[in-house]
Amino acid sequence: MHSPHDPYVRVRAAREHNLKAVDVDIPRDVVAVFTGVSGSGKSSLAFGTIYAEAQRRYFESVAPYARRLIHQIGAPKVGEITGLPPAVSLQQRRAAATSRSSVGTVTHLSNSLRMLFSRAGTYPPGAERLDSDAFSPNTAAGACPECHGLGRVHRTTEELLVPDPSLSIREGAIAAWPGAWQGKNLRDILDALGHDVDRPWRELPAEQREWILFTDEQPVVTVHPVRDAGRIQRPYQGTYMSARRYVMKTFSDSRSPTLRAKAERFLTSAPCPACGGSRLRPEALAVTVGGRTIAELAALPLTELAARLPAEGETARVLTADLVSRIAPVVELGLGYLSLDRPTPTLSAGELQRLRLATQLRSGLFGVVYVLDEPSAGLHPADTEALLTVLERLKAAGNSVFVVEHHLDVVRGADWIVDVGPGAGEHGGRVLYSGPPEGLAGVTGSATARHLFARSPAPARPVRVPRGELTVGPVTRHNLSGVTARFPLGVFTAVTGVSGSGKSTLLGEITEDLAGVGRLVRVDQKPIGRTPRSNLATYTGLFDVVRKVFAATDEARERGYGAGRFSFNMPGGRCETCQGEGFVSVELLFLPSTYAPCPDCGGARYNPETLQVTHRGRTIAQVLDMTVEGAAEFFAGTPAAARSLGALLDVGLGYLRLGQPATELSGGEAQRIKLASELQRGRRGSALYLLDEPTTGLHPADVDVLMRQLHGLVDAGHTVIVVEHDMSVVAGADWVIDLGPGGGDAGGRIVAAGPPAEVARAEGSRTAPYLARTLRQYSSRA
Repeated sequence: MHSPHDPYVRVRAAREHNLKAVDVDIPRDVVAVFTGVSGSGKSSLAFGTIYAEAQRRYFESVAPYARRLIHQIGAPKVGEITGLPPAVSLQQRRAAATSRSSVGTVTHLSNSLRMLFSRAGTYPPGAERLDSDAFSPNTAAGACPECHGLGRVHRTTEELLVPDPSLSIREGAIAAWPGAWQGKNLRDILDALGHDVDRPWRELPAEQREWILFTDEQPVVTVHPVRDAGRIQRPYQGTYMSARRYVMKTFSDSRSPTLRAKAERFLTSAPCPACGGSRLRPEALAVTVGGRTIAELAALPLTELAARLPAEGETARVLTADLVSRIAPVVELGLGYLSLDRPTPTLSAGELQRLRLATQLRSGLFGVVYVLDEPSAGLHPADTEALLTVLERLKAAGNSVFVVEHHLDVVRGADWIVDVGPGAGEHGGRVLYSGPPEGLAGVTGSATARHLFARSPAPARPVRVPRGELTVGPVTRHNLSGVTARFPLGVFTAVTGVSGSGKSTLLGEITEDLAGVGRLVRVDQKPIGRTPRSNLATYTGLFDVVRKVFAATDEARERGYGAGRFSFNMPGGRCETCQGEGFVSVELLFLPSTYAPCPDCGGARYNPETLQVTHRGRTIAQVLDMTVEGAAEFFAGTPAAARSLGALLDVGLGYLRLGQPATELSGGEAQRIKLASELQRGRRGSALYLLDEPTTGLHPADVDVLMRQLHGLVDAGHTVIVVEHDMSVVAGADWVIDLGPGGGDAGGRIVAAGPPAEVARAEGSRTAPYLARTLRQYSSRA
């Protein structure tokens, strides 16, 4: 029977970011994949337009105060969207890194486990039944009073605070003290209290040393400062603070990351002696289920936890069944190696997104659009099949699933493809095709079609001969126990294995001090900055060059403007309303805070006077708005800028805007910016480059560009080691080290090592069959 409502989501005249007034119709109740090269506009369509509009409608429906905010935040730039159901977004955003957030809290599995302990646990004789809150380290009822539920205590010792006891206090024996006036003040107070500040520290009596470093007293004394450089200073009242007190206070209260890092050097962190690191009160730890405490169960990998849960008694049976059914989708998505107590900040963006996805499977929502951002990121090919099953299940439950994705297996498994392109940035922003996957084959100009239907063979390169090797290990850490790995030098090595097999742990053990490494360059996916103030121009040093160019113009010289005038981080040239951010933060009750363009500068970040200075007809704000590609043409005559921009073009980032805030960049983009700033240095001597999944977020066409760069580094005499799931990259490596066979406790061993063709034949390797398939495809097309 024909349903009265239109079965399509119809988007008309979408102009968000680089979209060129796009019209597209996408059926509901299907798995639709948005493809295209990096920066083509597919995320602007899926997230910036479709999801943003669904969110705006939700805000409109909730509260009058939220409606006011929509005017500030601004609606997505789109003519209209019809047939749009409510939407749920699962982005790869990094959760706020708090040590209290864990796998258990993200998936809500902790709630179920606490309920099981509260209702069906075995209590000591005469003990009162505890509420489920009492089993959470994040509540006052459950947290260990000693470490406040953090599981670790920070301590300090005399050896840490005074590294060189031959110095006197005046010579700076107490290394933990602040520098400048504050340190001098503490020294003068000790002098006034009658301590000898000129005797070597080791000659002071033990009880004096103990008091100076560890006392909690804060005596106030009158200090008569010594005449300093001819200035007469008046006596003042000084308050003493011991070295330990200063360090603990700085570590727990300081807003400055630099000061906190300095304080941390004087602290050791140890498991809390009261709770043994379990973070809970003794009353909660006295309750067991199946003979184990809640802390012991939360430390088990989820696969093992599901197997260990008891089923005695009706209550226990019902609660256990619920818990096991909630664990199932997490295991299905290849995350069974995680434990409930694993802190969220230690997870990759892909792991975090799949945890949220597993949680959604249980939510029982119906008739919504799920918008997902590369759920295959960080997934071994063996786990991609499970991901497709999960997407199908969300669809079968009556939902639409819109996925931004580059993984060709996920693209092949979709019902519908929306291909955006043809290029990136200004060269993209058009819908090249919207329809079933097979129809994409006939679309000329689509980079996706080229890779999906006729993957051109990788250039056949002879396998390089190593010039030596680097031995790492034996490593015993996380799930690696006594593993020794040999990395050949002067070649390209790929480290493979399913999620959680120990790849990143192994790479983390490679350090500067290993013989034969030379310079170690770790290019990770951590953000290049955590605020909208940092961007690719500030990170690569390009911004310094650009500011000097503007300061050298006649107009700037006449006005007496130096390079500092053109920084949006300094008072003087910036707009003071938004302090150079270009945005003002809008705090929302119960909802994440959002940014709205600054009402005064409209997002330009500078004040009107600064914007009167132009270089070749452009203001500094207009230059920050240029793409890397546009800026490369504009600054062709400025060698320092051209070198920086050239390196960014080489790693395929021509579509990014110079001033694009770091907070808007994906992990893969941040990683490629770091790689570009390394490449532009062009240092001599050999280096070892370590990259963790460099192809994350890259379209196969961009992977080819990146690989040319990385193989170029090897040809120039460097060593490159990548952790990688993309089999086209692994097939083109000189050497492969495969970890596994599984994740967590089922992994942590080297299953195979050798050239790709050899590893492809390895018995018991979960990577081998996928690598073999890729090598076959290449040889058949070569």
